[in-house]
Amino acid sequence: MGSLDENDVVACPSNTIGEFNPLGVEEFRRQAHRTVDFIADYYKNVESYPVQSQVEPGYLRNRLPAAAPYRPEPFDTIMKDIEKEIIPGMTHWLSPNFFAFFPATVSSAAFVGEMLSTCFNSVGFNWMASPAATELEMVVMDWLAKMLKLPTSFMFCGTGGGVMQGTTSEAVLCTLIAARDRALRAVGAEHVGKLVVYGSDQTHTAYAKACKCAGIFPRNIRILPTSRDDNFSLSPQALRRAIEADVAVGLVPLYLCATVGTTSTTAVDPVNELAEIAAAHKIWVHVDAAYAGSACICPEFRHHLDGVERADSLSLSPHKWLLTYLDCCCLWVKEPSLLVRALGTNPEYLRNKRSDLGSVVDYKDWQLGTGRRFKSLRLWLVMRSYGVANLQSHIRSDVRLAKVFEGMVRSDPRFEVVVPRAFSLVCFRVNPQKESDDPRYTNLLNRKLAESINSTGRVYVTHTVVGGMYTLRFAVGATLTQERHVVAAWKLIRDSADGLLDR
Repeated sequence: MGSLDENDVVACPSNTIGEFNPLGVEEFRRQAHRTVDFIADYYKNVESYPVQSQVEPGYLRNRLPAAAPYRPEPFDTIMKDIEKEIIPGMTHWLSPNFFAFFPATVSSAAFVGEMLSTCFNSVGFNWMASPAATELEMVVMDWLAKMLKLPTSFMFCGTGGGVMQGTTSEAVLCTLIAARDRALRAVGAEHVGKLVVYGSDQTHTAYAKACKCAGIFPRNIRILPTSRDDNFSLSPQALRRAIEADVAVGLVPLYLCATVGTTSTTAVDPVNELAEIAAAHKIWVHVDAAYAGSACICPEFRHHLDGVERADSLSLSPHKWLLTYLDCCCLWVKEPSLLVRALGTNPEYLRNKRSDLGSVVDYKDWQLGTGRRFKSLRLWLVMRSYGVANLQSHIRSDVRLAKVFEGMVRSDPRFEVVVPRAFSLVCFRVNPQKESDDPRYTNLLNRKLAESINSTGRVYVTHTVVGGMYTLRFAVGATLTQERHVVAAWKLIRDSADGLLDR
């Protein structure tokens, strides 16, 4: 790889560079075909790589030049460096042996949709910028809402509507700002320091960050404790007590984030009961179903969204479990006008007749930024290419594999399942001395177990700590995972435990 040299900058005549054409069609065709072959081979061989990268911090800075090349480099040289320098530093989320965090699912249809989205490079900030980008997103959001059996109050065909955000963090922040502005119009902007928000100790940490970004004082962020007795879901009684205590001292309850499928354990908060309590105080209720919401396209899981009709907004991320590449978070709101009022802008250079008449949706006013990609193409191609039936089958297959793993864990008396499995995540730990009075020993044992498993590069699992217990998380859902991978992972886990317990 060449790098910029001071002498090159001074002495290099312009005619040595040659004609610069950043989008020569035939050269694009050659490079794109070469890249697709590379990607297909990567997917084919991804199982051969260590799942978790084994490099040390700073490895790449030491292997790449300190500055960009002055002269162009051949495409084939660049691709060779992808294999030699980049691949070793990748943690392979698409490996069938990736059981960490939550999955980042992909599919052929979504990839083609991503290609087309990139092809058009539409910057769809308003309807006029690209009518198809806006209207397809509206259609797709209603399609998914119907698959989830959401009330029409969340749909464009009803009184609400949906928008694609990048991540759940953005969705939460947008709705927080809308809720904040609505409340301040009622109580006065000078009382912003009285606004209080609620969640549980299992709510994603991005929630607290969003609250701070929205101007909520840290002292007014209520993170309510959960317990193993309630499977770590948020207790309605705890919420009621917290709200009543705040009201008693003159604070203003603003926002509740209820979770369907928490990150640590996939706990499900009782949306209906929580929303009923919140309604009495005009609290904005947001349902974060980032991971588990996708499962609710299956009738047997839909009950987890019971009570959503009482909520003000709902978000889920198809990139986690609906075969759609990152990033894709779907947000529905009952009153889009509240988002638009809080986030809307109207500079002269974007004004147009359609927008001024209010006859179109301008998605720039439903999000934090202005520019936006044509992301709905990905989800549209996934829905059309596979149909609802195959998407349901995909969800059920992952759940079945998680049940297989859960059964193997329960069959070994040295292990225990920490919380009941709800979807395709199994939370477990080794606990050979269940009668031990020293939980520190068991926690240390499981920490060493996780380190031992991941150090092999053959499997990647992550952990959490709930109820003071260091717990391993086994999340089934990578697109390429089959039952043989789950069985092999369990054998590695069991063998690793043997090595620790025999010492």
